[in-house]
Amino acid sequence: MDTHCPYCALQCGTRLAQERGAVLVQPTDFPVNRGGLCQKGWTAPSLLEVPDRLRRPLVRRGGELVPVSWEAALDTVASGLDRVRRERGPDSVGVFGGGGLTNEKAYLLGKFARLALGTSQIDYNGRFCMSSAAAAGTAAFGLDRGLPFPVTDLGGADVVLLAGANPAETMPPLMQHLRSPDLIVVDPRRTATAERAALHLQPLPGTDLALALGLLHIAVVDGHVDGDFVRERTDGFDAAWRRAMSWWPERVERVTGVPATDQREAVRMLAGAGSAYVLTGRGAEQHSTGVDVVSGFINLALALGLPGRRGRGYGCLTGQGNGQGGREHGQKADQLPGYRMITDQSAREHVAGIWGVPPEVLPGPGRSAYELLDALGTDDGPSALLVFGSNPVVSAPRAEHVVDRLRSLNLLVVADFVPSETSELADVVLPVTQWAEEEGTMTNLEGRVLRRRRLRPAPGHARSDLEVLHGIATRLGEPGHRYPTRPREVFDELRRASAGGKADYAGISYERLDAGEALHWPCPDVRHPGTPRLFLDGFAHPGGRAQFAAVEHRDAGEQPTELFPLTATTGRVLAHYQSGAQTRRVAELNDASPAAFVEVHPDTASRAGLAHGVLARVTSARGSAIAEVRVVPTMRTDTVFLPFHFPGDGRANLLTGDALDPRSKMPEFKASAVRIEPHRDVVSE
Repeated sequence: MDTHCPYCALQCGTRLAQERGAVLVQPTDFPVNRGGLCQKGWTAPSLLEVPDRLRRPLVRRGGELVPVSWEAALDTVASGLDRVRRERGPDSVGVFGGGGLTNEKAYLLGKFARLALGTSQIDYNGRFCMSSAAAAGTAAFGLDRGLPFPVTDLGGADVVLLAGANPAETMPPLMQHLRSPDLIVVDPRRTATAERAALHLQPLPGTDLALALGLLHIAVVDGHVDGDFVRERTDGFDAAWRRAMSWWPERVERVTGVPATDQREAVRMLAGAGSAYVLTGRGAEQHSTGVDVVSGFINLALALGLPGRRGRGYGCLTGQGNGQGGREHGQKADQLPGYRMITDQSAREHVAGIWGVPPEVLPGPGRSAYELLDALGTDDGPSALLVFGSNPVVSAPRAEHVVDRLRSLNLLVVADFVPSETSELADVVLPVTQWAEEEGTMTNLEGRVLRRRRLRPAPGHARSDLEVLHGIATRLGEPGHRYPTRPREVFDELRRASAGGKADYAGISYERLDAGEALHWPCPDVRHPGTPRLFLDGFAHPGGRAQFAAVEHRDAGEQPTELFPLTATTGRVLAHYQSGAQTRRVAELNDASPAAFVEVHPDTASRAGLAHGVLARVTSARGSAIAEVRVVPTMRTDTVFLPFHFPGDGRANLLTGDALDPRSKMPEFKASAVRIEPHRDVVSE
């Protein structure tokens, strides 16, 4: 049976089979992976058999989670939600979704929140993933799609600049498309991707925009701007150039640490290439200035004439499996299906018409993901929260504060297929199906809609998220037909709801996908072939012109001090995915990376009295994380790195703060002021 890997946004093609009860996986010759899989993909069937798989609903009684029937669990949820809403109104209930949910689940979750609950308080963990690139891409091009071209186009490039992306570890099959191009990698660490680069630019975390401004400065001063493209297809260049004018290479070197000669070489490589791409990732986005940072790199791409042309372009490497589709159909606080804005009256009328309700019934925009978590249990925040497919105890910034907020709730409901650090705090835990046990669709980083297919039934008493939403909604008095439980039926409604929107799925059907058609949105009708390459005939703004952004470098939300002299940056490692709730249960993956660690330059380690392999305490103004020291000579002396996949005292997000980008509401994961010291010394004190 052909389906797709359950992990990252590549959504590699796989073929599953059952042999004596065991599930076997083989890669297929799907365009993004071409017969390859990473270690996570090869071991994905192990997820289906983990010993502590959630199989029965659990309700907290006497302080313990105990198994109950589905009827008892759903009755408990519905009565708790009803009580909270009667006492404090519909916005007293919040919903927190996930970027791994299928399009059908994401769509129905948004509908459920706004109709069955009547709440505006819904957002999802994708806010922590690609929200800055989404805002910057929409401002620049009028439309946000991770890659506005197929992944396979990258293989024909001469040069690719990767800003804040480490695909050699986060999505290894992508690297086969990056073998031929010369890579320019912008990353404060010497990552596995940077090891393969022709040029590695290693800025201090939080200075990425200064670097982007400097690269634009060089492009202009050294005569590399594509003047015809800028005049014919863009607006706003002069304002953007005025901001970059003062960022000469030597000034950029002082701020970022990147040598002026390397800056010039990067621009020369991009400008001299017959085919070139600029790609951004989480390293560029996860800042309190993330939208401006991404806009800075888009400005560079526009000045060089890359976007909207064959063999050239700008794109963002989406992270989560359905990070693209998950934000298109209503999980975000400010959006309705089809990538419509919830404040747009015509959008509200269209979606309300599909849902069979008056437009005024739909609530307005709610809080973003961190703002929602931060408000839990407060006087004007939700006192009940439903979590679907997310683990904010590990993945959210200022993690210990988030735990306190979750503990303050009157009702916490978690729907997942394995226990997580968040489900351990829940009042009700609902066991749901996972990838090989369900039908549905996903949308990968190229905007290509894919079929997820069911190989086997769910174990125990696990149900689909669609059945869970139906069961709660009907108990709250909603008509059952409004919340279908068959994925195909939900998708057909999603198609109608998205029709005419920016992310138009109207012409995409299960029948076309099952027939093997490669369908990228927008696809407005069943005769349309889909749109693998956007912007070739014009950008999505009125008039068809792309927009430069006049951006200026600002310091990170907090700067190093005498007490906290280092900058900590967070990220991912090859063996694990997201909060690690899944991959830490796979023996092969956990053995490869079993515990939290911190990468430190040898000089930094020596000054702190640390040696390779000992435990260190890394401390910020929010708290401390305990991690094993890895002495890495290629690290900057002013920077330490921690992966965020680990629980307990090893949580990297115990260090991160609550500074948010003002437009995208992206937290600042990539730059926290810290100190590092031996763990044993702190304990002895």
